[in-house]
Amino acid sequence: MLVRTEVLPRFACPDWWEKIQSGETPMADVPLNEKKAAKVLAFFNRLRLPDVSGNPPMSIACGDWFKDLLCAFLASEDPETHRELVWELLCMVPKKNSKSTYVAALALTALYMEEAPNRQMLLVGPSQNISERLFGQAQGMINLDEKLKSIFKVQEHLKTITRLKTGTALDVKTFDTSIVTGEIPVLTIVDELHELGKKAKALKVMQQIRGGGITMQRGKVLMITTQSDETPAGIWKSELEKARKIRDGQGGKSPIMLPILYEFPEAMQREKTYWRDKRNWPLILPNLGLSIDEQALEDDYDNNGRVSKEAEQIWASQHLNIEIGVGLGGSSWSGATHWEDAVCPDLTLDTLLEQSEVCTIGVDWGGADDLAALAVIGRRKTDKVWLAWAHAWARPSVFEQREKISPQLRDFEAAGHLSVVQTGEQQAAAAAEICARVRDAGLLPEVAGIGLDSAGIALFFDALAELEMEDPLVQAVKQGWALQTAHQTLPLKLESKRLLHGNQPLLNWAVGNAKQELVRNNYMVTKEASGSAKIDPLMALLDAAMLMLNNPEAAPRKNINDFLANPVMVV
Repeated sequence: MLVRTEVLPRFACPDWWEKIQSGETPMADVPLNEKKAAKVLAFFNRLRLPDVSGNPPMSIACGDWFKDLLCAFLASEDPETHRELVWELLCMVPKKNSKSTYVAALALTALYMEEAPNRQMLLVGPSQNISERLFGQAQGMINLDEKLKSIFKVQEHLKTITRLKTGTALDVKTFDTSIVTGEIPVLTIVDELHELGKKAKALKVMQQIRGGGITMQRGKVLMITTQSDETPAGIWKSELEKARKIRDGQGGKSPIMLPILYEFPEAMQREKTYWRDKRNWPLILPNLGLSIDEQALEDDYDNNGRVSKEAEQIWASQHLNIEIGVGLGGSSWSGATHWEDAVCPDLTLDTLLEQSEVCTIGVDWGGADDLAALAVIGRRKTDKVWLAWAHAWARPSVFEQREKISPQLRDFEAAGHLSVVQTGEQQAAAAAEICARVRDAGLLPEVAGIGLDSAGIALFFDALAELEMEDPLVQAVKQGWALQTAHQTLPLKLESKRLLHGNQPLLNWAVGNAKQELVRNNYMVTKEASGSAKIDPLMALLDAAMLMLNNPEAAPRKNINDFLANPVMVV
């Protein structure tokens, strides 16, 4: 047996998967104040489930995994300094593991344990229905115990529970930008954090809540959630990535967040035959046999989860914490099935240009409230494989008009795959500059090297003309059924790995959004079929593909080394 001798960073748990397989809680060992932990457990265990026949107490109705979480969060203590260690905790656990009921009980326990007078605690749900359920569970637990009625005052109209001895109040709220009004809570519990990834201003509110973490009366934050039923975005994406880094020992020496993540390793999530095997499900369902009936879960999958690929995608994300990528979806573009397996690691525009013998460019333009996207396809010199890269632009009005997707767009901006510009002229100039890069590298054909959807391209056409790129180099690409050849060819090239991409989140997102419809006798991706979901980078890629299908040859090439020594920045 291998014995670890290295000193791990705080809260690192490199053997988390081994712990899950052996039925343990996938968390690092946290030193506790044993006396405080015993008091926490004693109070928590007496609480009773208000919505279960017989109202069983938490001592028998709650899984050990949550009691481990409870003690670590409320009773951690550094044995040398005697200060608390866990100031934040992120738990991801599949649906129906009683997380909402348990956190309501944890909130009451924290309220009982808090001795500071007249402070504020928050229990936050992402929607009114969830916040009302949280309050209802906490209120129901109090109503079942005469002793608790003398400890807490419940104000149903305010959704507030106050400990009479201290005056400290637990406010149950629905998440919005006004939930924190000046006072920094000593404790905040956020249920279904993944839903906040869909809210544009969630990060700002969480930063305000976390402001209490640097005061003398420090504030604690507990976040509990299932996986998202969409690609992780915004605050959910950043918090999940941070938690995984801490768990894997890459989050610094002294993080304050304790991660507890019930999920399969990434490779197993990608292997559909693994997670579809029902024998593997119990591994990440810590409440199996308590709040989850195994046969009922299997029946639900067989009757509801398997009715379509799209239904299975949502079911697996909620019940098995499978992170949504682009490999599933009922009416998804057929190329999406092979997209994740067609990655060329570390592919950038620079490396694409270095490796290519010829390139074509596709552009899908947009108005003030829409994205503009450009895609480059390069035909690799060594084996004729197509290499794909994309970039997009947005004006500030996009974030106002399309608030639902603004967290994803900000993620792409931070990653360098989307640029925010103030005017249409700046947008056009930036895209034209990339076209000039490819031309100056000697990689564009003399005819039909840049393909445009002709709608709304006046500014971009002018910017190209200023850089001496006009007809016949610049061509309009017919849309709709006329893109049929690209629609049919790209999935086949992806399947055979004759089309590779750099795993750009922006392009992955567009592919994941794409829906296809039957046009005449062929299935095709159209903006109409995809609805409000943005697919502009994929449409630009289809335009570039139509030109590459002409089997072009590059115009006389300039010195590539001189060109690469002076790259033009994407703005």
